[in-house]
Amino acid sequence: MNSIQLEKNISLSNFTTWRIGGPAEWIAQPKNIEEIKSLINWTNKKKIPCNIIGAGSNLLINDKGIKGLSLCMRNLKGIEIDKSLGIIEVLSGEMLPTLARKAAANGLHGLEWAVGIPGTIGGAVVMNAGAQEHCISDYLESITTLSLKGEYKIIKRKDLNFGYRYSLLQNQNLIVVSARLKLVSGHAEKIRQVTNANLNHRLKTQPYEAQTCGSVFRNPEPLKAAQLIEELGLKGFRIGGAEISKIHSNFIINSNKASSYDVKELIKFIQKKVFNSYGILLETEVKQCGF
Repeated sequence: MNSIQLEKNISLSNFTTWRIGGPAEWIAQPKNIEEIKSLINWTNKKKIPCNIIGAGSNLLINDKGIKGLSLCMRNLKGIEIDKSLGIIEVLSGEMLPTLARKAAANGLHGLEWAVGIPGTIGGAVVMNAGAQEHCISDYLESITTLSLKGEYKIIKRKDLNFGYRYSLLQNQNLIVVSARLKLVSGHAEKIRQVTNANLNHRLKTQPYEAQTCGSVFRNPEPLKAAQLIEELGLKGFRIGGAEISKIHSNFIINSNKASSYDVKELIKFIQKKVFNSYGILLETEVKQCGF
């Protein structure tokens, strides 16, 4: 543990894309698997909880903070690509946009949709992240996980029970360490062009530079959450410092020092309005922690 930097009472607002969250009792950012195992052993000895944070792009943290150790995975990085087989081995802290660009540069087709999603590969697997009718499970072969007892396990895609923005990992205390993806060889320049076009589209249609968590609500297929919210004239509606984006109504912006309470109240307000008008209860994609 001597080589691992453990910090106490650090604001978690710096670890979420919403820039919201109170202090972590403890926080660490491991750079390799051995450090993760050491940190898990430490939490077990101290009998404190271990909370996993990726890029914090799908996370609402209570302003009161989180007890135990917050394990931030975004420094666990590494990508190995076998172009001939179309296989990518990636550590869970790598960002999806980085992975999408590297796949494109190596002439591998399949992740063009992922270039604008500001999350880690670990978080993407847990949530089965997706866009443009693609999702990460379409290209996943297996993952390597570490339990909170320090036990390794390789899990194949078929055993993760993937669904729309869902995997079995959401109900299990497992840390995603790495993922193995299988892509298809293609023309590198054409793949790069599609990847860049996808990013440009997201920049134009989503509040990409604002402080958001990405999409707040799951789409009640075949309907779109954004369309239901927009039809109710809620774009720009605010509670405290939290505001429904004027660009894309399934995004909530931290427009002026929003609190976690502001965001939770705005989420409940939207759910109530949509349910009263359409009889549809919107389910959230965002994970809430410390409430």
